[in-house]
Amino acid sequence: MSETAETSGLATSGLLFRGDVFQADCPSREIMRHVTSRWGLLVLMALQDGTLRFSELRRKIGGVSERMLAQTLQWLEKDRLVERRSFPVVPPHVEYSLTSLGREAAEKVASLATWIEARLGDFTSGTMDDENLPA
Repeated sequence: MSETAETSGLATSGLLFRGDVFQADCPSREIMRHVTSRWGLLVLMALQDGTLRFSELRRKIGGVSERMLAQTLQWLEKDRLVERRSFPVVPPHVEYSLTSLGREAAEKVASLATWIEARLGDFTSGTMDDENLPA
């Protein structure tokens, strides 16, 4: 018997359902992987200030390769966090911006990044006792 959307927890009537990231087969894990990846997090934060073209995003996010940025944007677009707008001109003009869902996610990850930046000294100061370090 094939699993239906109803038995797998997906709502067919358009109602939302809550995921469970602790379940191995929950789709939320894949979305979390995209959002919390090094480049996913930075793309979401970079787009918080507004719409950017691919080259602008790449300049803003130091160290990302063209391939990784393209792949990350595809993942985030598939997850409905980023909107891609293509204009029929030569040369091609493509812009990326956050969806409402993407703005919400960007706020969450930006909060984490801000906390990490503010506490960076605590991570790098070397003041932890050896007995508190993992074995």
